[in-house]
Order: sequence, then C-alpha cells, then structure tokens
Amino acid sequence: MNISPTFNRTLAMVLSSIVLVFAATTVSAAGKVNSTFFGVAIKGFDTVAYHTEGRAVKGSSKISHKWNDAKWYFISEANRDLFIGDPERYAPQYGGY
Repeated sequence: MNISPTFNRTLAMVLSSIVLVFAATTVSAAGKVNSTFFGVAIKGFDTVAYHTEGRAVKGSSKISHKWNDAKWYFISEANRDLFIGDPERYAPQYGGY
C-alpha cells in the first residue's frame, strides 16, 4: 500500500493536536481540588487523620482552613495546623480524583 506524504503530514498534525488537547486539560486540572457543591474538599473528611490515625474521620466545619479554592475540615486544631504547615503533604494527589 502506498501512502502519500500529504496523508502522513495530515495524520501527524491531527495526532499532535490530540496530544496537545490532553496535555492542556491535564495542566489546567492540576491545581484544582475535587470538592462538593459547597466547596468542601474530600467530602468533609480530615485529610490529616488519614495519615495520623490511618482511617477516614469526618472533620468539623468549626475547625477548617481554606486552601486551593476549597474548604478543608479537621477533627482538631492540631490537624489543621499540620495541614497549614505542609498542605501538599496531606492533600490527596491529583486533586482527590
């Protein structure tokens, strides 16, 4: 089968465009956090408790912190302070998706 150079160039441009679209989507979603309709991250669970207690624990809206356009709830001020000190360590990867 003989494929023309024009077809090869067109195919290369189409594939390059698809790759660029996926790359741009990934970059734009990198800073986002999966949150509820009300802007609460990880459905109100204390993300630090996953590390310190090894289990999921619902946080309190009275002990919260806003980071990365989402509200984060915690079970204690100590957990909140740990999160404030190093949010990248405790926040779920890929925005919680």
